[in-house]
Amino acid sequence: MNGKWKIPALACFFVAAILNHSAAATRIKDIASIAGIRDNQLTGYGLLVGLNGTGDRSQTYFPTQTLANMLERSGITINPARVRVKNIASVMVTATLPPNARQGSRIDVNVASIGDAQSIQGGLLIQTPLLGADGQVYVVADGQVVLGGFNAGGRNARVQLNHPTSGRIPNGGLVEKEIIVDLSDRKQLNYILHQSDFTTASRAAKAINAAVDSTVAGAIDSRTIEIMVPDSYGGRIVEYIAEIENVTMDVDIRARVIVNEKTGTIVMGSEVRISKISIIHGSLSVQVGTTYDVSHPNPFSRNGETVIVPEETVTAQEDEGRSVTLPDGASVEEIVKGLNEIGAGPRDIIAILKAIKAHGALQAELVII
Repeated sequence: MNGKWKIPALACFFVAAILNHSAAATRIKDIASIAGIRDNQLTGYGLLVGLNGTGDRSQTYFPTQTLANMLERSGITINPARVRVKNIASVMVTATLPPNARQGSRIDVNVASIGDAQSIQGGLLIQTPLLGADGQVYVVADGQVVLGGFNAGGRNARVQLNHPTSGRIPNGGLVEKEIIVDLSDRKQLNYILHQSDFTTASRAAKAINAAVDSTVAGAIDSRTIEIMVPDSYGGRIVEYIAEIENVTMDVDIRARVIVNEKTGTIVMGSEVRISKISIIHGSLSVQVGTTYDVSHPNPFSRNGETVIVPEETVTAQEDEGRSVTLPDGASVEEIVKGLNEIGAGPRDIIAILKAIKAHGALQAELVII
């Protein structure tokens, strides 16, 4: 009889993002947005009812206080300390109000438990006002919560899928107050790039000028593009914006290597280059095991007994180190090929990239997440 401890292999991934910017142009609308036209975050406190005994427990007091306040507004006065219910849960309700949302339109809302409810499956959200940063009510939410999982079982056995204490109410928010951005009198538009880059800002301005055959755009910094509205588009500002946002251009991307040490994922773009450098890589394989032998007493022994004696064994094997030399200014393909030639896995490549960056030979930003 023998037993061994096995170290499970960890699945890792290596991704080399080889980008060809000239082959696929990008629209202005995909990399920038007009200053002042943005989403607005809303939050509110609400109460879910109709749960199947999976609501907040007795040690959470504010749900019963909320229930008592709601009943009092309906003309029913009760003592919150004497309320014993398991089918209600206190929740935080959040939503994102898109720009130019009109009164009466509907948006999706998110619901998450803030008490100790086991599950909010089947819960019905009572009318909940959602407030903006200025403290004003912009949306009123209610409706049936939809979950992406469940929680079922008894005291000794329970099955859970995904997260049962947060969900979503499709079209559960009714817009009560509008946030309108008036563009009719604008003589100038400022487009804000999602990623700050001087090269991209300059290219965007040149592409817009070429598309409208006039010098109307200019990059004022690494993120802002200033665009003048011609007099010929007076009263047709929406048409002008539609033409601008569909202008295509080549986006410049910084050389970066993204490393996720938890999953072993590595992503690098075609802009990544390294200086001439030599890498020596050696691997060490260790196996730990235990063998069980049976020890019997001598024949006709009076006090002897059979015992199991464990014998631990440790073996180690070190493979011969292999080396590879990458040329100066090596591309992504050459980096991947060179590291694969020395048998480096994703975790090994992460350590090698760190060492190359510390040496100063990696001509890219190393981002570890």
